[in-house]
Amino acid sequence: MSSNDIFQVVVGVDGSTQSLTALEWAVTEARLRHGQVRVVTGWQYPTAATGMDGLIWEHQSFERVAHQTQSEALKGVPTEGVHISGEVLQGLPASVLLEAAQDADLLVVGSRGRGGFTGLLLGSVSTQIVHHATCPVLIVRPGRETPAAR
Repeated sequence: MSSNDIFQVVVGVDGSTQSLTALEWAVTEARLRHGQVRVVTGWQYPTAATGMDGLIWEHQSFERVAHQTQSEALKGVPTEGVHISGEVLQGLPASVLLEAAQDADLLVVGSRGRGGFTGLLLGSVSTQIVHHATCPVLIVRPGRETPAAR
């Protein structure tokens, strides 16, 4: 357990269906263990940061979308009985999540996020997390029941 003896769960949310399922898992695990959840959304400038009109999007645009994504994700999850905090951080998603989970008891992510190649068992973020996390990792695949549903 973490140093303050409250079970700490960090969950990565990017708005994808699998990250929303991961959020449900994180909240359920925290509720079962009388813990708390830290929802983390990472963002970075895309390789080509131009809009339809060819103008470069501003820093605030990317950050605002990340905040909206996290806010929308939290609307759909029953959170009673669990303290939940949210953070939007600039950086590569895997790096942001690994840093956020340094003192966590559990890191939860979906097996695939918004980007990447379809058909892969794990996405690049979940693969990096499995190899570098300093705490246990739960990777949620689509169609899996939450612990409370078992």
